[in-house]
Amino acid sequence: MKKSRTYKKYERKSNRFGGLKAPKNPVSVGEEYIVTIEEMGKQGVGVAKLRGLTILVKNTNPGDKVMIRITKITPSSAMAEVIRKNVTKS
Repeated sequence: MKKSRTYKKYERKSNRFGGLKAPKNPVSVGEEYIVTIEEMGKQGVGVAKLRGLTILVKNTNPGDKVMIRITKITPSSAMAEVIRKNVTKS
């Protein structure tokens, strides 16, 4: 009989199943970024893209340039709160 497959060797590589192929998120909770809101999503949430990740920001409109703080991360998107509106890069 074959031995059952253990996942310990895969967990050690990246702390989750999938080993090195498992993608890492380009952002972390608590980090701050300056983004431009590109469009409105479902339920009136502003949508921005950062390093290929979709970020959902409440209380924004398309074209707003805002400073945000990441509050929650999911595998396909992140939620953020607005720190400052109408930010200019300095």
